[in-house]
Amino acid sequence: MTTRRHLLLAAMAATAAATVRPSQAEAADDMADFLFVQTADAMTFDKASSKLTLKDVGATTLFFSDRPDRIAGNMDTAAFIPFWSTGKDSFLSDPPNADLSILEGSELTQVVVVLENPELSGNDLTYTVKVVGGEMPETGSEVSVFIDIIGMPRTPLSYAGVARRGYRRAFLY
Repeated sequence: MTTRRHLLLAAMAATAAATVRPSQAEAADDMADFLFVQTADAMTFDKASSKLTLKDVGATTLFFSDRPDRIAGNMDTAAFIPFWSTGKDSFLSDPPNADLSILEGSELTQVVVVLENPELSGNDLTYTVKVVGGEMPETGSEVSVFIDIIGMPRTPLSYAGVARRGYRRAFLY
């Protein structure tokens, strides 16, 4: 019985230590960088126009940060598009790299791209892409897009930074 109690207390202490408190979140405002994940049922790629279309893209875009913050949550995919707004801390001035993972049956295809000019139309999200590595297929299914934003810090003056803080706070409190 004592061993169970000690294990329970240790688990509770570890959970409490790992919890981000509001004061910690406020202090991390200028330090945390977020990575984003989008999923879609299928994709098409038009090589002539360099347009990647994610078909039936998920209604939410997942986000998370690395150590020491370890913040995770999700946001509406429609709310992700304004991150390409103007400003020195926007994706417009510094487009993100992304790993496009396409699972076709048991075959995995990975392509590294630079994402630009997102357009959401219904359940389809279209990006203009520059292929950096790999071979982009014309079609695919079970798509995951892992978006890297390293080098885009959150600042109080950027639209994207304000939006990210707002979403993060909504999920922490």
